[in-house]
Amino acid sequence: MIQKRLLLGDEAIALGAIHAGISGVYAYPGTPSTEITEFIQLNAPEVRSRWCTNEKTAMEAALGMSYAGKRALVCMKHVGMNVAADAFVNSAITGINGGLVVLAADDPSMHSSQNEQDSRFYGKFAMIPILEPSSQQEAYDMMPYAYSLSEQMRLPVLMRVVTRLAHSRAGVATTTPLAQNGLNPDSERTHWVLLPGNARRQYASLVEKQTAILQSAEASAYNRRCGNGGAKLGIIACGIAYNYVMECNAMQAGIPVLKVSQYPIPAEQIKALAAECDSLLVAEDGQPVVEEQVRSLVGGNYPVLGRLTGDLPRMGELTPDNVGKALGHTSAPAFAAAENVVPRPPALCQGCGHRDVYDALNKVAAEYKDARIFGDIGCYTLGALPPFRAIDSCVDMGASITMAKGAADAGLHPAIAVIGDSTFTHSGMTGLLDAVNDNANITIIISDNLTTAMTGGQDSAGTNKFEAICLGLGVEPEHVRVVVPLKKNMEEITAIIREEIEYKGVSVIIPRRECIQTLNRKLRQKRAQE
Repeated sequence: MIQKRLLLGDEAIALGAIHAGISGVYAYPGTPSTEITEFIQLNAPEVRSRWCTNEKTAMEAALGMSYAGKRALVCMKHVGMNVAADAFVNSAITGINGGLVVLAADDPSMHSSQNEQDSRFYGKFAMIPILEPSSQQEAYDMMPYAYSLSEQMRLPVLMRVVTRLAHSRAGVATTTPLAQNGLNPDSERTHWVLLPGNARRQYASLVEKQTAILQSAEASAYNRRCGNGGAKLGIIACGIAYNYVMECNAMQAGIPVLKVSQYPIPAEQIKALAAECDSLLVAEDGQPVVEEQVRSLVGGNYPVLGRLTGDLPRMGELTPDNVGKALGHTSAPAFAAAENVVPRPPALCQGCGHRDVYDALNKVAAEYKDARIFGDIGCYTLGALPPFRAIDSCVDMGASITMAKGAADAGLHPAIAVIGDSTFTHSGMTGLLDAVNDNANITIIISDNLTTAMTGGQDSAGTNKFEAICLGLGVEPEHVRVVVPLKKNMEEITAIIREEIEYKGVSVIIPRRECIQTLNRKLRQKRAQE
């Protein structure tokens, strides 16, 4: 029975995956992908789900479920693809058994990210099919198609979405759910054991599949031509950019449009469009992945317009306005900033334990001429902003510990690392082991608020285990210190920080106090139950 629901793009993906018969979803929370897993957890208790320690472990668990014959979904934001890359790329060599979809949510304009890398490069690099929905309805519809394609090609499928699709709502017509696959472990060992001899055969098989993958893209209903030929300009519109092109009334203006939502790019359709037009405009949200390929496809003398030519902005999101400008439209001037309104940058919550940690750190660090505090990814990164200005670096998940170690190796003292609880188990433990093995002269602050706070309060993998983890990795017991970050304890905390900075080796201080947001939610739920 067909029903209509109002869904976020992330929710449409999640519901599509449930209705496609997935048996497991594996993910590490990261904006703009988080709501996919949360929706499945809330609406499909029959689907195996628990937040993973990081994206690599999520990818490997999903591959294990595929090995057992069942359908699995793995979700992450674009920078998580860097963490999952080892298993992701090799999964194209092993192939799959049960259908496997990798969902990468990209963040053009860096709304909540360190960069705006484009995950389509990863799919092309791994030589697997890529899907990129243009709407919430298409995101839902693509999920069963993606699993069918995965099992047909016996390859993982990458689905790429962007923030505007993930976090906007639209009506979605749903269909009858499919049953989950039965347990059917793969009995063929050689393609799962990537010894060089096996891997070479598997890679040859992957190369042989490229023709079928391209043919699938050429024939895909998600790659379609709209409008007649004969215009001077043709448009190739990828994923969500198709909506912006349609908002600019391209077809009404007689401009033919080729919608691309399945990759590899449909080369024959693109060459046919180029033959009918004097030039092509490539509209894609992200980096010029398709534009570069189209340039190669049609030859150097054929004009291909887009981000590389400046007809569309080289950085940031596409919008109906900048797409319209590329088509020669004029738009109304943007709203001017209101007068006498002070900008309000994001800040740590009032009552947050990280605030007391930074107050203590700043007080002690000021006593040393060359003190440097290496930060990490999480809500505590806001300590880089006023009023604290307490962080000197923030590069990627887990980098605080290893950067502090490298700086200490160079002779810097004190070298202090600040890392959150979830980030520590995600990517910090290996850095701590390096530091212990080299007896690095660093002080590490694991600021533990008992949750993955930045992405909404999901479970943190190391909760109530951090002392044991640090001891197990070799930190001396007398230099694993736990404090409660409260104003009344400030004298104790600053004294401990001073002591551990002066210790010539690895020391770990764990300030522990529950996130004020998750605590408030728990109290509200308790009051509601009472």
